[in-house]
Amino acid sequence: MMHSEAKQRLTPDRVLAAMQQHVGKDQGVGIGNLVFAATGHQPDPAAERYCRTLISELRESGTAICGTPRTGYYIAANAVELNECCEFLRKRALTSLRIEARLRKVALPDLVEQLRFID
Repeated sequence: MMHSEAKQRLTPDRVLAAMQQHVGKDQGVGIGNLVFAATGHQPDPAAERYCRTLISELRESGTAICGTPRTGYYIAANAVELNECCEFLRKRALTSLRIEARLRKVALPDLVEQLRFID
């Protein structure tokens, strides 16, 4: 399968370097613009998905990349922004867990307890 030029050029270091221009919630960037900033190539859906994967990896390594559909992605400028991002992520996760609990027909606390043993 042929990969786009943008996807081929995406690396965690390039994404992080591009993110350095987007510190603070008011400096958020959409995924397409972030791909372009990191690669110099027009984004496509595959490159955008891969960039989101790299953002997740950077977050898991401790980089405070925040983002919502409304703000775009940005590096937290302070503890307030980081807390807002964490609250957004927690609410989104709890919504997903509530849906899973309903689908499995179990109480949310029971599902959470089951998840403790899976991970």
